[in-house]
Amino acid sequence: MSTHEAAPEAPGTAAPVRFDTKIAVLLRGDLETWQRLNVTAFLVSGLGSQFPEVIGEPYEDADAVGYLPMFRQPVLVFEGTKETLTKAHARVLSRALPRALFTSDLFSTGNDRDNRAAVRAVPTAGLDLVGLAVYGPRNAVDKVLKGARMHP
Repeated sequence: MSTHEAAPEAPGTAAPVRFDTKIAVLLRGDLETWQRLNVTAFLVSGLGSQFPEVIGEPYEDADAVGYLPMFRQPVLVFEGTKETLTKAHARVLSRALPRALFTSDLFSTGNDRDNRAAVRAVPTAGLDLVGLAVYGPRNAVDKVLKGARMHP
């Protein structure tokens, strides 16, 4: 059993599965709907490559048609103000938790190379954050997200 996964329940029990870790996305509240969806997808896209334990087994329907594996646990989406994002960013850095960011500059780029250049061009304190993803122990992630609320 991974150190990041809750103990498996005994067969036949209906108790919910609980994880020791949390995957969370924090979005700036003033984003358009399409931006929220786009930012969320981009932010979580790197987790599986860096932390393979977050990915479950492939899916298969009753006709034996296969589907790609997905996260093995929920992704919780939160929203907050620009100030909330700035504070969460400082907390995630101070705790050295795995994180991904999305800045407003990335809405005007069209590829990974230009995205990375846009982030690299701005000092940490000057980043105009519109989204932040964090992965780690539940309590640590909760502390990073202090002041944010669940996305409606």
